[in-house]
Amino acid sequence: MLESTHPLVNESPMLQLIQAVLNSDEKNDLRNFLSQLRADDRNYLLRTDVLSAFDRYCLDNEKDDRFRHRSAFSDLVASSQEIIKDQDSFCLLLRPRIATQSAHRILADLTVEKMSVEDLLNLRDRLVERFHPQEGATLEIDFKPFYDYYPPIKDPKNIGKGAAFLNRYLSSKLFQSPEQWFQSLFKFLRSHHYNGTQLLLNGRIQSQWQLSQQAKQALTLLAKYPDDRPYREFRYELQELGFEPGWGNTAGRVSQTLDILDGLLDSPDHQSLEAFLSRIPMIFRIVLVSVNGWFGQEGVLGRPDTGGQVVYVLDQARSLEKQLQQDITLAGLDELKIRPKLLIVTRLIAYSEGTFCNQRLEKLRGSDDVWILRVPFREHNPNVTRKWLSRFELWPYLETFAIDAETEIKSELGGKPDLIVGNYTDGNLVAFLLSRSMKVIQCYIAHSLEKPKYLFSNLYWQDLESKYHFSLQFTADLIAMNACHFIVSSTYQEIAGTTESIGQYESYQSFTMPELYHVHTGIDLFSPKFNLVPPGVSEQVFFPYTKTENRVESDRQRLNQLLFTYNEAPTQIFGVLEDPDKRPIFSIGRMDRIKNMSGLAECFGQSEALQEQCNLIIIAGKLRLEDSQDQEEREEIEKLYGVIDRYNLHGKIRWLAVRLSRIETGEIYRIIADRQGIFIQPALFEAFGLTVLEAMITGLPSFATQFGGSLEIIQDQVSGFYINPANYEETAEKIADFLTKCEHNPTYWHEISGRAIDRVYSKYTWSLHSKRLLSLARTYGFWNYTSKDNREDMLRYIEMLFHLLYKPRARELLDQHSHWQ
Repeated sequence: MLESTHPLVNESPMLQLIQAVLNSDEKNDLRNFLSQLRADDRNYLLRTDVLSAFDRYCLDNEKDDRFRHRSAFSDLVASSQEIIKDQDSFCLLLRPRIATQSAHRILADLTVEKMSVEDLLNLRDRLVERFHPQEGATLEIDFKPFYDYYPPIKDPKNIGKGAAFLNRYLSSKLFQSPEQWFQSLFKFLRSHHYNGTQLLLNGRIQSQWQLSQQAKQALTLLAKYPDDRPYREFRYELQELGFEPGWGNTAGRVSQTLDILDGLLDSPDHQSLEAFLSRIPMIFRIVLVSVNGWFGQEGVLGRPDTGGQVVYVLDQARSLEKQLQQDITLAGLDELKIRPKLLIVTRLIAYSEGTFCNQRLEKLRGSDDVWILRVPFREHNPNVTRKWLSRFELWPYLETFAIDAETEIKSELGGKPDLIVGNYTDGNLVAFLLSRSMKVIQCYIAHSLEKPKYLFSNLYWQDLESKYHFSLQFTADLIAMNACHFIVSSTYQEIAGTTESIGQYESYQSFTMPELYHVHTGIDLFSPKFNLVPPGVSEQVFFPYTKTENRVESDRQRLNQLLFTYNEAPTQIFGVLEDPDKRPIFSIGRMDRIKNMSGLAECFGQSEALQEQCNLIIIAGKLRLEDSQDQEEREEIEKLYGVIDRYNLHGKIRWLAVRLSRIETGEIYRIIADRQGIFIQPALFEAFGLTVLEAMITGLPSFATQFGGSLEIIQDQVSGFYINPANYEETAEKIADFLTKCEHNPTYWHEISGRAIDRVYSKYTWSLHSKRLLSLARTYGFWNYTSKDNREDMLRYIEMLFHLLYKPRARELLDQHSHWQ
């Protein structure tokens, strides 16, 4: 959010900071520091580059501690996200606070100019197009004018608390303009039905004022019944007063719901509004969209980047069904034989390699009525559409997939769903198309946005286009995240970052894709559509190692041998441990650059202390290059073998390329805990970190990357530990320090283990996730009902981008696919 186009303070605090430096004896330091940067070959310096340059400047000039950490100059450096050289001037992109940025140009004579968003984007374009600058106007995308249908959040600490903010806003409107808003609430309650059966209110209540009077009469009626009196015994009395099923399953429950409504009508407040909306029976059928195929319950977790998504959606679906069943029962709708139904919509893959991915319908195990519904891509080139496709190649097929999926969904549900949940960019684009067509509330879940993963991915998109097609991906991101009704994020920093780093969504606020478009405001972080709803852990699969009564002894013995001693499968296991009884350091994940398994081995290889005390156990990827079709995985395989040879880790490391069921994975965590081992999550960046939760709930002390969601999962040195995975020496020292404390205090390992278990159970269960998600859907359902006309301008703008920008590029990619063999 650049200050030049967003809510401004009268005078930029960053401009004041620069002037503070210029008006002090630190002015010469600024001049000399810029001179040092001018000598640097790089024209574009990111935050880490700026901090390194500052450290070098302080060292070369023998600066004291005050200058390094407590001067105006150090504050200026700490606020710098980027410094761009532009002939004789420097552009400083500064971040005075979370979710807010401002750009300033410092000229050769040290005068300072404020830069607009357009100035900054043009400068970035010139940096890329220095030898072939684009002529003519650039397409400018700006969503800011369309966010006026939402009340804005002002304080960054409230980002991610959208529903709570919206409930406060709505309750204040109920108080300030009661007639208009009570009329909306009344009509909203009248609108609910299920398969033609009216819920909540019937025609005997004709106005909001009559609703208030009848609610009081109903409360008087219910007072003569005991709280546990079943709804069916007084159903017809309530219908005479105008109340249909949906208020509760007992006299006590109905009384509570009507009492909340009565209080809301008399004296509205946000707690009452949230409590009331959370009880409204308006969600019975849910569609979860996860397009990037290879989606099923077994034998489908081996494709790059799909395993975590599959596990998340399957667990979420089971939990949502269970929560909906509870909500329906509490609402008293069992009398009407209402049951929830959920569909997981993905693509059907004809060449399924022995899996069920070519099966149209597959019932989700452990559910009553949850189904995986597979819809094929239309056949343009069967060599493409009948096979698994990388998530970077799906774009040409998503529009027709959504059209076909809508027909299938309506057929399976007997109508349209009540809520659509998208997953990742492709799933969310399809969810938008379905939501727009069927007029259904859409929830957006990104899990991990692609743009922040790849350095300068938008700036140098043309160099990466043939492999990643970022022009389509980032356009689809902008379309889907702005079109949705609400966004679910696992962590705060996923949205707005930290004081030192920008968030994933924040990276979409303003950026350029040279020769394609400029984005002035790609997303408004201060919109109340953002909400924090972390995922949970399957407690049936992942549970503490101390619950021996739930463990299968034969599995424990078999997997124990697999991890430490079994050596009869050379294509699946590399490494024979010299001393299998050493404390295990364990990690599990994909074999790619971001997951950084080779970096963990490097850290282990550089530390003699760790090698003396521990073995390194890794479960990741493939062992042989010829077994992998993924270029990035092949590169990491070579890198890991190189690390093992360079540090002579033979006998100290064990690398398993095995495909495990979830039950086996849960038991492996527990086996490592049996041996008082530790878990390491070494990713260079991890949007959330489900493996961290899995390890913690089983009782494993966990060391996890400080770049991403682990910052909010773990309480450092309380329930786990942060590491900088790029700093091998520091990481090894932290692990060694933990081991030393365990040696000196035999209870220390158990203390961290117990706190890790408690942390997960208190915040990260699927039950908590589902209750919160459904509560959000009801709140935004009411908000959408009252403001849907105001969203139409934005949706028309989004449709224009889809048809004029996205579709032509998708057709170009489709033409390329027509030549694939």
